[in-house]
Amino acid sequence: MKYKIGEKKNNEVVIEFTLDEKEWEAEVEKAYQKNKGKYKKEGFRQGKVPRKVLEQTYGATLFYEDAFNDCCAEYYSHALAEHQEIYPVDYPEIDIKSVSNKGVVFTAKVTVMPEITLGTYKGLTIKKDKCTVPASEVNDELNRMLERQARYEEVTNREAKLGDLINLDYSGSEGGKKFEGGTAKDQELELGSHSFIDGFEDQMVGMKIGEEKDINVTFPANYHAENLAGKPAVFHVKLLGIREKHLPELDDNFAKDVSEFETLAALKADIKKKKLEEKEKQANIDAENKLVEEIVKTTKVDIPECMIKTQLDNFVEDITQRLMYQGLKFEDYLKYTGQTLEDYKNSRKDEAEKSVRTSLTLSEIVKQEKIEVTDAEIDEKLKEIADYSHKTLEEVKSTMHGHQKEFITNNVLTEKLMQTLKKLNTIE
Repeated sequence: MKYKIGEKKNNEVVIEFTLDEKEWEAEVEKAYQKNKGKYKKEGFRQGKVPRKVLEQTYGATLFYEDAFNDCCAEYYSHALAEHQEIYPVDYPEIDIKSVSNKGVVFTAKVTVMPEITLGTYKGLTIKKDKCTVPASEVNDELNRMLERQARYEEVTNREAKLGDLINLDYSGSEGGKKFEGGTAKDQELELGSHSFIDGFEDQMVGMKIGEEKDINVTFPANYHAENLAGKPAVFHVKLLGIREKHLPELDDNFAKDVSEFETLAALKADIKKKKLEEKEKQANIDAENKLVEEIVKTTKVDIPECMIKTQLDNFVEDITQRLMYQGLKFEDYLKYTGQTLEDYKNSRKDEAEKSVRTSLTLSEIVKQEKIEVTDAEIDEKLKEIADYSHKTLEEVKSTMHGHQKEFITNNVLTEKLMQTLKKLNTIE
């Protein structure tokens, strides 16, 4: 087998392969040996029909397709192994130029990793957001803690009011016809929580237990069910029960009940401290992202379209997985949002291009700065996982799959890259 590699043009390289008569004959013979068990012919046992007889019966090219499919991948892989400077980013486009009993000539058009010209990635200065925690945020957290400790007492001697937890039956109709999902029995609802359509909860205020009434509402224009979006509807409701919410006193005793602190002041100080730590952590992440964005802006690279398409496919796979964990299907998500698959991909094309550009830029910096991950660094990360899961390092290693190690290696590499970039630049 001979091959010759053409010049790279527009991120594409064409490799031409030539198999002479002897090489092609060997490949066809291998295809015959692999497939002969499928054939039977009168006068021969199944799998024992001579190749010449089969070719006379079914045509001289009977085994050509299998022979080519088998040898094409092998020869292509062989050429890439000998020329590692050719880094494919997509499947090759195969074109058979000629095929006969005298041999085969075919080409593989390969889309390769584009050339990357880094811009400025050293000496940049990035401003980090200043972090503060106003008293209102501490109070909001305290209110959430109070709500978690709320108790409810059943009442029967008054009308429903905002803040009550009620039980109700309801049946919705649009244009005089009931619609799917609009009917429920013994549902629980906190009035004022805005859990239902705007106006629904307000119209239940003042109702008495056992009372029934019609509630008029209008579905939002962006409602997920297109047949109801923006349309008026009527819900016939019946109030079944009322429970009044009682919150504990916000004092030192409350602090003792819900935390390890003896005073409310100490609890507030801890909430403020933790919120500040969270904000500082996010501010650091935001600053790192700003730094990367500044570096990517000055990078010059002609991104092959296939890399953007691959990233879009990755986006689809990612959202499909996330929706699946929520018990939803991607197809239903598209229907609810009024999109086709093509619409969804088009809406994220700029994001995909940015993601690929960022990945290529960072990979080039790793190469330029000679950043590598050692086995000791991987073990250190695995030790953290082992300690967290109360296992030994050896136990964690024994259960790891190849893709898991690759994932951890990439995480360590990303951390080292970020450390390098922060040393080469200033975040203030």
